[in-house]
Amino acid sequence: MSEEAKKKTPEVRIDPTAIVHPSAELDIGVEIGPYSIVGEGVRIGKNTWVGPHVVIGERTTIGRDSRVYQFASVGAPPQDLAYKGEETETIIGDGNIIREFVTIHRGTLKDKGRTICGDNNLFMNYVHVAHDCTVGNNVIMANAATLAGHVTIEDHAIVGGLVAVHQHVRIGAYCIIGGASAVSKDIPPYVMAVGNRAHLYGLNRVGLRRHGFSREEVEEIKKAYHILFKSSLRLREAVERLRRELPGSRHAVRFIEFIERSKRGIARERAAKRYDQPEN
Repeated sequence: MSEEAKKKTPEVRIDPTAIVHPSAELDIGVEIGPYSIVGEGVRIGKNTWVGPHVVIGERTTIGRDSRVYQFASVGAPPQDLAYKGEETETIIGDGNIIREFVTIHRGTLKDKGRTICGDNNLFMNYVHVAHDCTVGNNVIMANAATLAGHVTIEDHAIVGGLVAVHQHVRIGAYCIIGGASAVSKDIPPYVMAVGNRAHLYGLNRVGLRRHGFSREEVEEIKKAYHILFKSSLRLREAVERLRRELPGSRHAVRFIEFIERSKRGIARERAAKRYDQPEN
């Protein structure tokens, strides 16, 4: 950041040991901690705090009121052998908390050329968000949760600790994925999922209640879930039945649209096995 720019924005605080590229744009109230590096073309919004020993790679945008903790790396080149330095980017919204050792990589030209994280997300220690991912708003990713490239997570989802998500998988809104799961197929909205490979285990009732869903709405979602995943119909047939039986339901529409856009296939409930026995 040039001396002239610093004079224009005296409210910006940059530790003397930090390195900020002259082209970086830092808004009022931004603080850059000791030994941090802010790269070329970076833009950081009002009142965002960047702690010590953080690296923010070139062409990264971070919105206002965010906090980036020590040893995080945001906007680094993707871990893709085909990437040859093309001008892709990373876009982080407002109000995000990015904890220690989080890595968020910029996009590739194989996809949209950008990695996008929305607003008010919590990325706990060691979370990895790979190239070309899209993370919505109010998402929680617990410690060491890992997204391969091109993953989409919709709003209000919770991804448990040590979860690994296969590339191109989509995670639906308001769902929760239990810790140490391996997710290789799309997880629909509103559900609980866990396992290696992850299967569905009913609705995320606690999450729905916490987000203010009424009893009537939960019953509506329950009926839609039962039609889709407990009716013994083929998924295509279940979708048609859902259209007939809940024609005015926005929650049914969300289920249907999610399923119809799936490319990886939809995770289903795990079939009980006769030899499943508790350990002695």
